Amino acid sequence: MTTFCVSLLLLFLGYALYGRLVERIFVIDPNRKTPCYTRTDGVDYIPLPTWKIFLIQFLNIAGTGPIFGAIQGILFGPSAYLWIVLGCIFGGAVHDYLSGMISLRKDGASLPEIIGDELGQKARQVMRCFTIFMLILVGTVFVKTPADLLSLQTTGWGFAGTPAFWYIIIFLYYIIATLLPIDKLIGRIYPVFGIALLIMAVGVMFGLFTQPGDIPEITSALSNHHPQGNLPVFPALCITIACGAISGFHGTQSPMMARCMTTERIGRKIFYGSMITEGFVALIWAAAAIKFADSLQVEGNTPYEKLYVAMNGNPAKMVTDICNTWMGRIGGILAILGVVAAPITTGDTAFRSSRMIAADFLHFKQNKFYKRLLLALPLFVVSFALMFIDFAVLWRYFGWVNQTLAVFTLWACTLWLARHQRNCYIALIPSLWMTLVCSTYILLAPEGFQLQHWIAYLIGGLVTATCLLAFIFWQRKNHLTRV
Repeated sequence: MTTFCVSLLLLFLGYALYGRLVERIFVIDPNRKTPCYTRTDGVDYIPLPTWKIFLIQFLNIAGTGPIFGAIQGILFGPSAYLWIVLGCIFGGAVHDYLSGMISLRKDGASLPEIIGDELGQKARQVMRCFTIFMLILVGTVFVKTPADLLSLQTTGWGFAGTPAFWYIIIFLYYIIATLLPIDKLIGRIYPVFGIALLIMAVGVMFGLFTQPGDIPEITSALSNHHPQGNLPVFPALCITIACGAISGFHGTQSPMMARCMTTERIGRKIFYGSMITEGFVALIWAAAAIKFADSLQVEGNTPYEKLYVAMNGNPAKMVTDICNTWMGRIGGILAILGVVAAPITTGDTAFRSSRMIAADFLHFKQNKFYKRLLLALPLFVVSFALMFIDFAVLWRYFGWVNQTLAVFTLWACTLWLARHQRNCYIALIPSLWMTLVCSTYILLAPEGFQLQHWIAYLIGGLVTATCLLAFIFWQRKNHLTRV
């Protein structure tokens, strides 16, 4: 429990100290008029209260990501705690804050436009396609997961108990949520789901102190504990735990809330604070999964082996078992809410973001319902076609695509800081780290090039060094000496 408690404390200190440093480096302007006032359209640009924006942002970026990712990530061992804490404070929260605040400064610009402004027109065109594809992937994978779970809960109901029925229902909800003004549906029900997700996390944390089982300390060993052991801790852990540490998907969600913020003063609470809160959730579930597994009478000599056997490739089952055992009937209800409602709410904002991105680069106003429908329908058609691809394949590629998007976002933020003569190290260091993670992973992963590990590390290091040299050259060429 010592590692867990220290990790929670570090996250809190990260928000209080490093978050304030990042805010000071960005230099907020409390008197600057925000896009919700300068570009009000009654659909996407609408002023919302700070507490609502925080809960919507938290739910948008969280969903089941910090839960499922943390449960699968703890299989690698206590090093998961390190990645969640350090990745969240110095990577994910910085990524979310800068992408959100830069969007705010650019009148609520979507992520591809921010990246294009900093990395060039070619990068803009690539990222428009890349980002929309990733968001469609998000929407697709978060249709399949809740639909399959709901079909299990309604077995024997005829067609209403089949995944196909729930695919249709969820898609219909997605269409409604994507097309309605943000304050009509998302602004009303998302805060409720966000609070429920936090209550579930707090309830599980209480179980950490009262339920049987041990939590391995970080001093035990940082080696790979994964029962399969076919991938090294680095970089596999950084791909497995994304939403609880750093995730490119978050950069697509931040502009959505930037269009609703009433002042720059709340930026640290909304963007940096939401990511730190997500880190808390990830830590709780990582610790809970391994503690719960340690108390089970199942096959396995270590808690990691027991967790792997008990989970059986389905982290949703582990969530349900933990909540039902530790929290009783209320826990069961919250578990269903978490593993069903949370991914659905993440999926619909993914489609909403993709519509907004398409509208931005097509210069297609979204003030009329039929205009929003024209942009949204093709996105849903593509998503429906992807439903026929094996889920495991979809999820693995989504993981890498997600983190690769974070690389481009961080580099764009680094250049923005450098152009404005700010200390760009806060974005440069995580940019280099994530470049190394993504380039190395795709070279050695089963779904990648499957190279020998030492070759992948060598090439990944060369790619990262090349990016650093290119940045230094660009900096000197533009006479930007301050870093």
